Amino acid sequence: MKLALLTAAFGFLITASANAADGDKIKVAVEGVYPPFSFVEGGTLKGFDVDIGKALCEKAKLSCEFIAQEWDGIIPGLLAKKYDAIVSSMNITEERKKKVLFGDKYYDTPTMFVAAKSAKITDTSPKGLSGKIVGVQGSTTAQNYMEEKYKGLDFKTYSTIDDALNDLAAGRIDLMISDKIQINQWLEQSKEAAECCEFVGKEIRDPILGAGKGVAFRKEDEALKDKFNVALKAILADGTYQKINAKYFPFSIY
Repeated sequence: MKLALLTAAFGFLITASANAADGDKIKVAVEGVYPPFSFVEGGTLKGFDVDIGKALCEKAKLSCEFIAQEWDGIIPGLLAKKYDAIVSSMNITEERKKKVLFGDKYYDTPTMFVAAKSAKITDTSPKGLSGKIVGVQGSTTAQNYMEEKYKGLDFKTYSTIDDALNDLAAGRIDLMISDKIQINQWLEQSKEAAECCEFVGKEIRDPILGAGKGVAFRKEDEALKDKFNVALKAILADGTYQKINAKYFPFSIY
């Protein structure tokens, strides 16, 4: 992603809903460089996470400002009270529960490998990937999975998914691992990606990767978590969630 776009993403604020203007005011963090879940377009934060966050804020009668925050610092920023919630495709894991409080799952998608076609990879087991260079975004459950299941394998960590995918397309790594939906969008929307790369192996679901994606809060903010959980049930019940889902995906990711 171009530097100008990244610069626009970090530090950019938007108000979630004018209808919630009379409610409590909170700040919500998203990564901002993780399409189709959060990204900047025309100077505005957009994406599935942003739209879901806005809908949750409206139902909870909260006035929310959305802030783009680099992934590596997203939990530290929450704990430092730079914002009050994270709606950024964060996997619910036991390790993260030691630091933050999670609301209910708001979506769940599998993890997969994507590889350069020229690498001719058919076996994604640790033995099959011996000698291959795997890219993974740092400070993610995918990195935890690689470190646990692929010990001794040569893999490279990146600050963003875009950086890893760019290196994959350029042939600097052999494959990378990430959320299937995010990779699928890259393959569908980029001619270069479709020509160079393809999914390999099976969908990966493992406790290390978490139990779906949830909104994260500080541990003391039980009341705020409860408001978001009630709001999530409401948007699932009245069809708001389904409309947002259909805007980005031709199938349910809940």
